[in-house]
Formats: sequence, C-alpha cells, structure tokens
Amino acid sequence: LQDQFDNLDKHTQWGIDFLEKYAKFVKERIEIEQNYAKQLRNLVKKYCPKRSPKDEEPRFTSCIAFFNILNELNDYAGQREVVAEEMGHRVYGELMRYSHDLKTERKMHLQEGRKAQQYLDMCWKQMDNSKKKFERECREAEKAQQSYERLDNDTNATKADVEKAKQQLNLRTHMADENKNEYAAQLQNFNGEQHKHYYIVIPQIYKQLQEMDERRTIKLSECYKGFADSERKVIPIISKCLEGMILAAKSVDEHRDSQLVIDCFKSGFEPPGDFPFEDYSQNIYRTISDGTISTPKQEGMRIDTKTTVGKAKGKLWLFGKKPKPQSPPLTPTSLYTSSTPNGSQYPIFSIEPVHYCMSDIKTGKPRIPSFRSLKRGYFCLQGPALEDFSHLPPEQRRKKLQQRIDELNRELQKETDQKDALIKMKDVYEKNPQMGDPSSLQPKLTETMSNMDRLRMEIHKNEAWLSEVEGKVAARGDRRHSSDINHLVTQGRESPEGSYTDDANQEVRGPPQQHAHPNEFDDEFEDDDPLPAIGHCKAIYPFDGHNEGTLAMKEGEILYIIEEDKGDGWTRARRHNGEEGYVPTSYIDVTLEKNSKGA
Repeated sequence: LQDQFDNLDKHTQWGIDFLEKYAKFVKERIEIEQNYAKQLRNLVKKYCPKRSPKDEEPRFTSCIAFFNILNELNDYAGQREVVAEEMGHRVYGELMRYSHDLKTERKMHLQEGRKAQQYLDMCWKQMDNSKKKFERECREAEKAQQSYERLDNDTNATKADVEKAKQQLNLRTHMADENKNEYAAQLQNFNGEQHKHYYIVIPQIYKQLQEMDERRTIKLSECYKGFADSERKVIPIISKCLEGMILAAKSVDEHRDSQLVIDCFKSGFEPPGDFPFEDYSQNIYRTISDGTISTPKQEGMRIDTKTTVGKAKGKLWLFGKKPKPQSPPLTPTSLYTSSTPNGSQYPIFSIEPVHYCMSDIKTGKPRIPSFRSLKRGYFCLQGPALEDFSHLPPEQRRKKLQQRIDELNRELQKETDQKDALIKMKDVYEKNPQMGDPSSLQPKLTETMSNMDRLRMEIHKNEAWLSEVEGKVAARGDRRHSSDINHLVTQGRESPEGSYTDDANQEVRGPPQQHAHPNEFDDEFEDDDPLPAIGHCKAIYPFDGHNEGTLAMKEGEILYIIEEDKGDGWTRARRHNGEEGYVPTSYIDVTLEKNSKGA
C-alpha cells in the first residue's frame, strides 16, 4: 500500500461519510420516536376525561378499564420518549462527537503523509539537479579534452594555445569530479530518505490511519448495540404497560355494570295495578223481573270517582293519571309537621300540597301522561332541589342521603382529629410555655367544637330523613304481599315515594334513628394498650428531647410511628424498647405502611 495514499484518503473519507450517514439515520429515528410519543400523548389527552364532579365520575367497569388503558398508554408514550432520549445521548450525540474527532485525526495523518511525500520529492529534485550538473560538467570536460588533444596534435598550434587548452581541461576535470562527489552524496541521501519514507514514515502513517478506521468500525458496532439496548431497556416496562392493559380488559364485569345501571335508575315507585272491568251494558240489557235492580236514571249513571274501586283513571299513576284523593284542608300543621307516638313533633318535608294542587288543576279529556312529564310538572311546582332530596324517587333519595351522611361523617372525623391535635398542642404549650401561648389556641379550639356540633346536627337531621325513607320502603315492601283488595283501594293518599295512607294526619313517622357518635372521652383510655405501629421513620437530625413528653433521638436512628402529625408539627414515635414520645416532624423521614390509616 506504499503507493495507495490517494486511495486510502478516499477510503477514510468514505468511512467518515458512512458514520455521518448512520448518525443521520439515528436522528430521524429519534424524531420518529418523539413524534410517536407526542401523538400518543395527544391521543390520550383527547380521550381522557376532564375533571368532572364526583357525581359524574365513571363507575362502569368498561369505562374504568378504558381509562386505565389510557393511563397505561400514556406510560407507554413516556417509554417511547425515554427511548428517544437514550438514543439521543448514547448514540447520536456520541456519533457526532466522534465524527468531529475522527475528521481532525484523519486530517492530521494525511498532512503528515503529504509532508513526508513533499520532503521525498525535494530530496529527489536535489539529487536530480546534482545529477544533471554532473552530467553537464562531464560533457564540458570531454569537450576540453578533445580540444586539448586536437591542439596538442596540431603542429601549427602554439605552445601557449596548447598550454591554455591543458589548463582548461584540468579545470573542467576538477569541476566534473566535484559534481560527481556532490551527485553521489545527493544520491545517497535520496536513497536513504526514500528508504525511510517507504519503510518507516509511510507505514507508520498508514498504520495510524488503519487504527483510526478500525476504531471507527468499533464505534459503529458500539452504537449499533446502544441503539438496540435503548429499546431493550424499556421492554420490561412496556411489557408491564401491556399487562396493565390486559388486566384492565379482564376487569370488565358486565354483571356489575348492569347492577350499576339498576341502582342508578331504580326509583322505588310501585308499578300500576290491574285495570278493572267496567260494565257499560246495563243500559242495553234490562230485565223486567221484579227481583232485579232497575237501572237508575241518566243522572244516576255518573260514577263517583271518590268511592269507585279500581277505575282506570285512578290506577295509571305513576305511568298514568293520578286519582283525585280526598285531601284534608291544607293547614300548616298537617303539611309540615308530624306527630310521633311520644307526642314530639319534628319538621317533615313532604309534597302532599303539590299533589293536592295537581289533583285540583287536572281538567280536560283523560290522557296517560308519561313519568317524564309528571316529573317535569312536579319540578315546576316544587322549584329547586330540596335539602332532604324529597324531589327524588325513594331509592335515589335514600342513596343521596346516605352519601351526604358519609361525607358529613368524614368531615366530623377531620374536625375531631383537629380538635385532638389542638388539645395536645395546648398541653405541650402549658408544659413548655417557651414553645407558645396556650390561650392563642382557644379561638381555634372553640371554632372546631362549634363545627363539630354543627356537623352532628346535620348528621342527626339527615339520619332522620334516611330513617323516614327506609321506613316507607319497608312498608311498601310489606304492602306488595298484601291482598288484591288492599291493592285496589284508592281512597288513600299517595306520597311521591309511592306509600299510601288513609289520611295525611294518620301517617306516623317514627322518631329519627339515633346513631352513635365517636365518644369524646376515648382519649382518657387510649393509653391503656400500646398503639399499633403505622409506619417507621429515620432521624435526619439529632434531637435532645429535654422537654417532658418528647423523645430524644440520634441521627440515623430508626423509630416506629404510632401517631401521625395532626398539624402541630409533632409526630408520636416509639423505640424498639417501648419508650414513646413526640419528635419534631421536620427532623424525621416518615414512611407509612399501606392501609395503616384506614385500619
């Protein structure tokens, strides 16, 4: 390869071009991954539901599974971004840096080769010049010798001419000898430089170019491997995402969805009764027998809707027309209060006035209104949603009341925890006045106690409404097993929940069910048994714990957590030997166990 310098120049340039070509390929692959991840995230964002009120949250397993699949797809898009980032740093960035270094190294080696070639060419020119000069001097010496021999043999030539020719011959001969020596020296020097050039300098340069090209090949191999490793590293996480999608698909329960639909739209109203037979043939087929009852006159043919049992007009509610009941006079006592067996009265929220008004304004030809129209008319008369949800069907009303009671219980629990924290903080301040003024906590404590009383009253009121609804539902369930005669009676009054009574004042509602509330004196006995550990913590800073009720700890010490921070900045902890006390929350790193708080 001593004479293939130009070919090696082209080959190394091709290697760098190929390296940059692969770098361009990786860059385009990164752009594809980034665009793919971006499109996936946009797709998830497009179909992911926006934050909606709690009542509108999806409850069907198919919807929840779809949203879980969207979350997994979002994580999958994140892994595609990780792939793009890994390729960018580990492959593309490394290729670009190495390409720059490779160009610099190649340029340096080629310059060294060109300099060596230029030096050899210069030596060859010096040798060639000395050779040509030696050749010229030799020809001049030959001419001087011929001139001298010609004059020496010429008898007519003078001695002075012969002597001059002899001196010229000696001069040319001497110059030829000097050029000969110089040519020999230049030739020897050129041969040495040429040998050094082809056997030492050029092989060394070619070796460096070879090592450079081999390093380029190795770098390509490493980048190929890194390109694949960037994809392989995320395969376990991608597999988990796909497994999550499969689990989401398996979590779909058609029976549960059907039950949710039933629970959502279950009204609790009774279905309409059977249509009775109405005999209109009495005016046509009359008997003359004295024992038969004669047909009354035309005026007597009118049927009293207040006493007739089983008329079609009176049995279409809820899916038909409601009969006109004999309602009592509308008095405040009969409309808004109800007496209990023990003589106490409490306010009730009923819609009998609405039914009474609706029964009075129904005129025109009989028709069968739908439940939607009846409901719409009721809402127009009733106005906005009532506090006791009496505008809803019984089953839906019961659910709404139960949900509200649960929310109020959670708020009451929060207020209770806050009260306990304030009491503990007040005790700490009383024992250690330098930490704070105990009287400064009294307004907050009073406000918390007031909130607790208000929440208990709200819970008591809602539980009374709930017991009322549950009592009506139970009475309606018992009535379904009664006889057909009782089923056809329409003299009674009908409530919006579908319960019937003979008179508005005869409907007896039991007293509200009393539910037990958390005992306020449980704190006196909470220290009888050791509290269970709900987690552990590690001390970040040392704490002396000189004050009473505190627990000293060293940096890095592991403690059990038996009570969380209630907002006062102190956490209750326990050592392995059973010693307990309060430590500053900011001094520890807390790790709570799963489901410990709920347990």
